Amino acid sequence: MAAITMRLPVPRRAVGPSAPRGGEKHLVAPGDTITTDTGYMRGHGTYVEEEKLIASVAGAVERVNKLVCVKALKTRYNGEVGDIVVGRITEVQQKRWKVETNSRLDSVLLLSSMNLPGGELRRRSAEDELAMRDYLQEGDLISAEVQSVFSDGAVSLHTRSLKYGKLGQGVLVQVSPSLVKRQKTHFHDLPCGASVILGNNGFIWIYPTAEQKDEEAGGFTTNLEPVPLSDREVISRLRNCIVALVTQQLMLFDTSILYCYEASLPHQIKDILKPEVMEEIVLETRQRLLDLEG
Repeated sequence: MAAITMRLPVPRRAVGPSAPRGGEKHLVAPGDTITTDTGYMRGHGTYVEEEKLIASVAGAVERVNKLVCVKALKTRYNGEVGDIVVGRITEVQQKRWKVETNSRLDSVLLLSSMNLPGGELRRRSAEDELAMRDYLQEGDLISAEVQSVFSDGAVSLHTRSLKYGKLGQGVLVQVSPSLVKRQKTHFHDLPCGASVILGNNGFIWIYPTAEQKDEEAGGFTTNLEPVPLSDREVISRLRNCIVALVTQQLMLFDTSILYCYEASLPHQIKDILKPEVMEEIVLETRQRLLDLEG
């Protein structure tokens, strides 16, 4: 019989400000007045009423010169060209796949926007169109890059590089896109023995680090070999660390995830999700990040 953990109710403690060094963020709620200066331009998440610039969503105020916008704390993914995303195939259509990417609308991956198995470069034929389900079918997970954004906000993807393609064995964690920090690269091989893909769309893929890169596969062969227990434990610990960081509203990037992983090592994997343990390891992570900035 499995052990059951019983917890008594405790009063919530007030959480102090967690913004990094460099000043507090200006947070607003819907209806809050951002500024009464008429010289500012209205951006996303704002509207003008009685010569006041007012927030229409809850989030952080961002200013670029005279443009003011509010970045929502919880939102669907809004695609930008060049973003790295992790998505799930939802439908196979004529010469295209529909992909769920945590956006308001389904994203599109065209047959002409992907590498053929083996990285072969040639025009797509009728045979390729008939074999589409052999490459990707409903339920498959892929990593891709945003190629373009349509006028209605829908996103067009491509997997023309060998680093993109079908994902094999691993764990998917879904978080708010606003918590994923934008970086030069979103593919990280962590020294703990696992790798992560930090999708700009809030889908994070954790998987065992491959011993050698298979460049001939073209991103469409999946390794279905059993994953060793040690690798599964590392992946599970990383998954719980990411959940802890998200619960405490800390930005996700390779350094914060690695620091949180190291802080969690004295604890068992299942204990990381206990509120008091979660608070302890995230506090240590936050302090190490502040020391790094200083």
